[in-house]
Amino acid sequence: MNIKSLIEAFKNLDKIIAGAFNTLFKRRRVEAVAKKRMSICNKCELLDTEGSNCFVTGTQPCCSDCGCSLALKTRSLSSGCPKGKWEAVMTEEEEEQLNQ
Repeated sequence: MNIKSLIEAFKNLDKIIAGAFNTLFKRRRVEAVAKKRMSICNKCELLDTEGSNCFVTGTQPCCSDCGCSLALKTRSLSSGCPKGKWEAVMTEEEEEQLNQ
């Protein structure tokens, strides 16, 4: 894990937490978004299935660019792909309200 990935992961910690919440409390809309995003990530050259670039060991598959676990990041509706392959579908504030 390089320092850039570490900094990015900390900057996105609130989004990762939202993704974890959405993983625990599954909703159809979130799962539909996550499924579409994962289909994009599964074709991406930055997909890390071994976990060598994951911010947290054992959370692969992850993005080798940002180090985020894709199981969590794809479920964070306020997250976007760092390479622009998929966008956020709502703001952080909207996602926070949704999860209350």
